[in-house]
Amino acid sequence: MTVETDALGILDRHPEAGRIRSRRMNKGVATLIVDASGLRDADRSKLERELHDAASAIEGVDEVRIAMTASQPHRTLIAVGSGKGGVGKSTVAANLAIALARSGKKVGLVDADVYGPSQPTLLGSDTKPTAEDDRLIPVEAQGLKFLSLGHLVSPGHALAWRGPMATGALAKLVDADWGDAEVLVVDLPPGTGDVQLSLIQKSRPDGAIIVSTPQDLSLIDATRAIDLFRKMNVPVLGIVENMAGYICPHCGEGSDPFGSGGAEAASKEIGVPFLGRLPLSAAVRAASDAGRPPAAGDGPEAKAFADLAATISEALERVRR
Repeated sequence: MTVETDALGILDRHPEAGRIRSRRMNKGVATLIVDASGLRDADRSKLERELHDAASAIEGVDEVRIAMTASQPHRTLIAVGSGKGGVGKSTVAANLAIALARSGKKVGLVDADVYGPSQPTLLGSDTKPTAEDDRLIPVEAQGLKFLSLGHLVSPGHALAWRGPMATGALAKLVDADWGDAEVLVVDLPPGTGDVQLSLIQKSRPDGAIIVSTPQDLSLIDATRAIDLFRKMNVPVLGIVENMAGYICPHCGEGSDPFGSGGAEAASKEIGVPFLGRLPLSAAVRAASDAGRPPAAGDGPEAKAFADLAATISEALERVRR
């Protein structure tokens, strides 16, 4: 290291000095290589300005050159779909994302449900996202980052969009500044339309999860959703049976208003994994309406979603082998 380069040692005082991978000064020109991995665009620019100013203030420095490098995180994209509406898909997606975050992963949630964007309500946050350099910056809530098509309209107003508008909006959500997020959970609208096709073609999910209730009518539509992902060569991680069984809070008796075991039986017939069963629960309904996702708590409902997140993580590992 030259005497000139030794003068750059003062940069060790900067809080982010650990990101400086190389520093050299030659004939008054200071050259820094800085690791910006995991930083949002705004934070990256701020760090570059600060180091530039700090280096420029060093005696003998006439010019500062900074190369900002970053290793892009491998981002796993999980699509959560259903053949029909009303099966609790969005609730499952929100709580799955939170459970994955509580397991130690850095998670983002994309609410792409054009017909009923409900994640702001489920996550208890009506904060609007900002944008920088034409990229959306996600909102943070419940230990994860999220963006919703519901952020783009006023509460109670319909998104009267044709296919190209909806798919364009989805692209903006997926291509947002997700920083160091390792996993993106995408809550799709029900069915097999333009939004699903656009996501598959442009973003290529690592795996898809289908949410269904136990009864035959729901399973018929769930099968169609599975068929779409299969035709597009997206691994189907499996089926989640939601609203399976109900325990009366007064008498303690159990009942099956939507039937029992239908999704598990269908998964065997179709040849996809069965990921687990979630009960019909008044506690989950009340907590979701109040913006307090059960997965963020410590009760039996939280454990059910934690178990589901673990099972899905294992399923992802299997399809990668």
